[in-house]
Amino acid sequence: MTTGRRPRQRYTAEQKADFFALFEELQHNTEAARQLGLNPRGTYQWLRERGMRSHGSPGRKRHPEREHYFMLRESGIPRREASRIAGVHYRTAGDWDRGVSSRGNRRHYADGRVVDYTSGMTTYSDQTVLVDRPRSEKLQQNLHPRLISLEEREQIRDLTRDGHSLRSVARILGRAPSTISREIRRNLSREGTYHPYAAHRKAADRRPRPKLRKLIESGPLRAYVQEKLSEFWSPEQISRSLRMDYPTEPGMRVATETIYQTLYFQGRGQLRREIAAALRNGKARRTSRSQAQRRQPRFTDPMVMISDRPPEVADRAVPGHWEGDLIIGKEGASQIGTLVERTTRFVMLVHLPLTRDATTVRNALVQTMSQLPAYLRRSLTWDQGVEMAEHKKFAIAADMPVFFCDPASPWQRGSNENTNRLLRQYFPKGTDLSVHAPDELARVAGQLNTRPRKTLGWETPAQRLAALLAS
Repeated sequence: MTTGRRPRQRYTAEQKADFFALFEELQHNTEAARQLGLNPRGTYQWLRERGMRSHGSPGRKRHPEREHYFMLRESGIPRREASRIAGVHYRTAGDWDRGVSSRGNRRHYADGRVVDYTSGMTTYSDQTVLVDRPRSEKLQQNLHPRLISLEEREQIRDLTRDGHSLRSVARILGRAPSTISREIRRNLSREGTYHPYAAHRKAADRRPRPKLRKLIESGPLRAYVQEKLSEFWSPEQISRSLRMDYPTEPGMRVATETIYQTLYFQGRGQLRREIAAALRNGKARRTSRSQAQRRQPRFTDPMVMISDRPPEVADRAVPGHWEGDLIIGKEGASQIGTLVERTTRFVMLVHLPLTRDATTVRNALVQTMSQLPAYLRRSLTWDQGVEMAEHKKFAIAADMPVFFCDPASPWQRGSNENTNRLLRQYFPKGTDLSVHAPDELARVAGQLNTRPRKTLGWETPAQRLAALLAS
């Protein structure tokens, strides 16, 4: 009885010689083995026996537009515009500017930092890139106009020496007074004088990015921060306490944002749980703030809010203004559309058995509203559900504008909310609403429309609507 195992393939000395000759040219094990029809695993073992190794993919070239991109950047074009012209992704362009390279599942940064996304660890290489003093070509490099040039620094020196105030200097240079004040304050010599060339060198020293994080290196500042984080202090409390505990030591200062940035930078792999325990919000990564005043538009077509409705809608004096919504079935898999006329409280139910996407809801509403005369199709008020994404198309097809309630304000459609509560007697929550046929919906709507209503003087919605139609 055979096992079906293939016999081990034996290679000749000539095949080995051909492989090593091709490997010397390509410097890549897999490609050399493929071209010769050999097993890459076996050829890799040959390399190990000789103490040799493969050096990456053959013929791997840089991005063809990389040089074009850097030429655009040197000409003063902003990153986003240069990446668009060169046809590269904006994030890739940002990595090029910062000197970031990707190899496998690792990202190598210019400061020696290596992020391994497989293990979740972040380390620093032994050969950390240190920032040397800027060379003369860096000092003479054409910078962005927002940065102060050497000629402007010479003017600052001359004008302040002649007795001009900071605001006067700023007005002459076309700069903000705070820019001139900050420039002088940051670049003063130890004697308290401002030298333009020394200031230019200091500015060039501060220019390279990225910089080493302040809390990466071990020391008393890092120990203090770690100790207070273990006691569940917030980063802001730590930053403020440092000023009080070490009032005469400038080295014992760290901004609140620096602590957060360091924590989030280290927050990968096993460290995520430690950071979540240290931070009060329990989050190991930063999320953007979404303020109400910065709320993104809900739909592509701009909404007309309920505050812009005509006054006649609010006082219910003129019929033809409707409120609408959906009632949702079990697990959100089924739905029924509900429409209520504000003056008569007349109810119409919309059959939506399969889906509630914007196109389906629009077509069903247009078909339902087309049964009414024009003077009973004055407006529709809805909440900001995604099912009304095609509200503009509906408004054109049904010839009636759509107004939207404010977020989380269902009381602005009071008649419809009350009707939905009554409908739950017929369509309980947690049930499948797709089993109800159009005839069943018409029967339920008929029952609601023939109930006497206290708000109508004990008349029924059907009687009120019939009177309107007769008149």
